[in-house]
Amino acid sequence: MFGSAFTSIGLAEDLSKGLVDRLRSLPMSRAAVIVGRTVSDLVRNVITFFVMLAVAYWPIGFRFEGSVVEAVLATLILLLFSYALSWVQALIGLSVSSVEAANSAGFIWMFPMTFVSSAFVDPASMPDWLEPIADANPFTIVTNAARALHNGNPVGNDAVWAIAWSVAIIAIFAGLSIRKFNSSTSA
Repeated sequence: MFGSAFTSIGLAEDLSKGLVDRLRSLPMSRAAVIVGRTVSDLVRNVITFFVMLAVAYWPIGFRFEGSVVEAVLATLILLLFSYALSWVQALIGLSVSSVEAANSAGFIWMFPMTFVSSAFVDPASMPDWLEPIADANPFTIVTNAARALHNGNPVGNDAVWAIAWSVAIIAIFAGLSIRKFNSSTSA
């Protein structure tokens, strides 16, 4: 999930170095530039995932307790959510004025979202006012779905909600990012 921050940094760098202006002169859809950036970052996240899986599997001894189908579904849910977060990061990268600002803004919102989720701590152990926030957090829903599927436990509705959150984030932030991109790079 933290790999999605490369989208904001990459877009901010492309804008500051004039690459986007060069691409704008080509006969192609303006949306292709930003879609290409998010898809290339998805490919990087796929490679990162498999490197992390290899390290977890051999030296550390991680094993899937669920079926192969459940492991593949969990992986696809994680990658879909990562792609959704790339669109959030795209909007950030298009909204800031420098690569340094994109670096800061790209990470700053992810830390509270991650820490107020089930990624590190069971929400039941959180203060009463924070537990419902953590339970509704999309990071919690995606984490719970992936854990259940990887461990062969009942996933309940978490997989459906994880996919729904991802699709909703993509729909909202892709639209906002493409609109921002078109307005910030119009001649």
